[in-house]
Amino acid sequence: MSKIFNDTFLKAARGEATDYVPVWYMRQAGRSQPEYREIKEKYSLFEITHQPELCAYVTRLPVEQYGVDAAILYKDIMTPLPAMGVDVEIKSGIGPVISNSVKTLADVEKLGTINPESDIPYVLDTIKLLTEEQLSVPLIGFSGAPFTLASYMIEGGPSKNYNKTKAFMYAEPEAWFALMDKLGDMVITYVKSQIMAGVKAIQIFDSWVAR
Repeated sequence: MSKIFNDTFLKAARGEATDYVPVWYMRQAGRSQPEYREIKEKYSLFEITHQPELCAYVTRLPVEQYGVDAAILYKDIMTPLPAMGVDVEIKSGIGPVISNSVKTLADVEKLGTINPESDIPYVLDTIKLLTEEQLSVPLIGFSGAPFTLASYMIEGGPSKNYNKTKAFMYAEPEAWFALMDKLGDMVITYVKSQIMAGVKAIQIFDSWVAR
């Protein structure tokens, strides 16, 4: 594994003193970068993430151009959901759109578990490529939190008020807790696999929990 020459981000994450405040791109690739926009004209997000060499290149772009102190793996919080049986598409200008949204306990029970090594090997291959050969800064992995993932799965996509999610929580408590348990187990498995592959930190995104 390559040596991390710049560990300022990791020191700050551990609460240690640093010479300056480390910075990194919260939204993966720098969307203002022409190199990234050119790639996005040819490939969808999922198409990029399924190609480790290309995904690693996109992940490195902000580090190489701006000299930030950490890289965040290029992917989406939806990445592991297809392996569970979720039919999701990332639509431009909209975001994740799920055609088989969760409405009942039976829908929850249909959801499978994930085996990262066989279901999403391209994610782990990208991590290994970056950490073993390419990066001199820490790589950050991430996952969506169970609540936010559940909200997308119930709503079928983004929402302004998440009324379907709120109604599901109160009207179908057994199904709601079963969904949260299933997603919680998935997130743990998913995050562990990223750590084992070489990421040095994990971010959990819970965008909709305060709605």
